[in-house]
Amino acid sequence: MTDSSIRKFGLVIPTLNEAGNIPVLLDRINAALEPLPIEHEIIIVDDDSTDGTARVANEYAAHDSRVRVFVRKGQRGLAGAVIHGWEHTGADLLGVIDADLQHPPEVLPSLIKPILNGADVAIASRYVNGNGVSDWNKFRLFVSRCSTWATAPLQRNVKVKDPLSGFFVVRRECIEELTLQPEGFKILLEILVKGRINKAVEVPFQFGNRHSGESKASLKVAFQYFSLLGKLSRYALFGSGSSQQQ
Repeated sequence: MTDSSIRKFGLVIPTLNEAGNIPVLLDRINAALEPLPIEHEIIIVDDDSTDGTARVANEYAAHDSRVRVFVRKGQRGLAGAVIHGWEHTGADLLGVIDADLQHPPEVLPSLIKPILNGADVAIASRYVNGNGVSDWNKFRLFVSRCSTWATAPLQRNVKVKDPLSGFFVVRRECIEELTLQPEGFKILLEILVKGRINKAVEVPFQFGNRHSGESKASLKVAFQYFSLLGKLSRYALFGSGSSQQQ
């Protein structure tokens, strides 16, 4: 039975120097979402790219009212961009997808369907079927696995295989009134720990190759991740009344 209370899906695309990916990404997203029984809008949040990403996005938006573009000045970070985008949509259903096409837009209907059928969050999972990252080298896979294992003590309400995925859909009502950390990349983990999540569904997908641009991975990103782990550990210990949730 489809949840009739969900009328609109707002998908955020955080960008930083992704001009080469925008037109094909938006075409593929629209093609994937148009057959669905709910409205959708695409919110591009650009962290003041130097390659003309915002210009390319605005050119597309000029011919498609479902696309909206925001530029953040003096701010960087995927999580902060996602939060910014979600704050600028009234959609009942919220999502995020990378701009580099490593997250195939064609998976979106498979993420939305479980939510319409009662799930709270649907995650595009690299690990649920065991081979979603078959093209990664052994070191990258090792680092990813270790980062995922480190989340095990935090997964109390729901347990998922890929809590660090950057490609997911969540009900707005599950995260309303939460204070989410704007630093870093792993916003899903914080939602799973802090959010009102009772049912999570993982959808397998094959992690794709970057279409254009450069990876944003860095030592700073790693530091932000371990900082988030520390904050969430304290949150789990002391509860929502702790000052650590800020």
